[in-house]
Amino acid sequence: MNNSLESISPNTSIRNEVVPSRKRIKLPPWLEVAKPRLIPLLLATTLGGMALNEDWPLSSPKLVCTLGGGALAAAAAGALNCLWEIDLDKRMLRTSNRALPSGKLSKNTVFLGAVSCTFAAAMVLISGVNYLAAGLTLLGLCSYVILYTVVLKPRTTKNIVFGGVAGAIPPLVGASAATGHVGLSGWWLFGLVMLWTPAHFWALAILLKDDYSSVGIPMLPSVKGSVFTVKAISRYGFATVFMSILGIFALPEGGLLYEIMIIPFNARLIQLISRLKDSPDDLDKSKGLFRWSILYMFGICLLLILSRIGLAVEFEEQTLTLVSSMFSGLNNLPFNLV
Repeated sequence: MNNSLESISPNTSIRNEVVPSRKRIKLPPWLEVAKPRLIPLLLATTLGGMALNEDWPLSSPKLVCTLGGGALAAAAAGALNCLWEIDLDKRMLRTSNRALPSGKLSKNTVFLGAVSCTFAAAMVLISGVNYLAAGLTLLGLCSYVILYTVVLKPRTTKNIVFGGVAGAIPPLVGASAATGHVGLSGWWLFGLVMLWTPAHFWALAILLKDDYSSVGIPMLPSVKGSVFTVKAISRYGFATVFMSILGIFALPEGGLLYEIMIIPFNARLIQLISRLKDSPDDLDKSKGLFRWSILYMFGICLLLILSRIGLAVEFEEQTLTLVSSMFSGLNNLPFNLV
């Protein structure tokens, strides 16, 4: 085991460099297993799903219950993931000091905490939101733990492609919390997150490919190499850009402002993908793409919310009125002047 740990020691600081807060903030063991760094983005896409519906904004109690229940379920999923991968984490120096493999927490304690969080999440969502939101949240939990962690991750290089469904369910939860059902707009954001996930995750996997290879996890960069992976990132990245543009049709109002503001986000994403494509083994470029992809999804959700405020709707109405009047003026021009 020592030889295995030593063989990956050059890469142990990469994750800390990519996510600087890992170096600055040492979480207590009980919070570490909940993987709290992943939760804010899940909640952001939940809010994005809410903003796509006519009933936005939601009442404060329903909003708090939706986000609180989602956070509890995500914490339970993180804890169960840590439980399942405890032996794997022991074999990697990067993860060997985590709460479970290092013995800071017992398996029984973590399992009890995960079950308690799951039960609490279900109760909060059922009592404060609706049964559909609760059911979808539990589906997301099961997708992450069973579909991704147990079934796909150790078996196929496409693990994140299909396993990404777990991270794409929060928009459906948000949509169902707002209206009691999932409409086409919610499915649009679900599809966007599904397309965004592989490009986002593979950028990080390039940085950690030796880490994954050392323990036999078939992540795409470890099996196919960086060149092949970057080509796949490019395909999913451009598909993400195309899908993001369709958001103008998903929004009930204010879509014009969203469409204008999304341009620099997509331009930057394409730029970083192109730079990585020119140098597939450049870790700094992989790191840059990974970091931007996180900001990109946060930005998408923020734009969806901003597009629903009164000023955005007024901007859209005035712009459309101006364009309409311009076309009317052109139609009235006396073209037959001779």
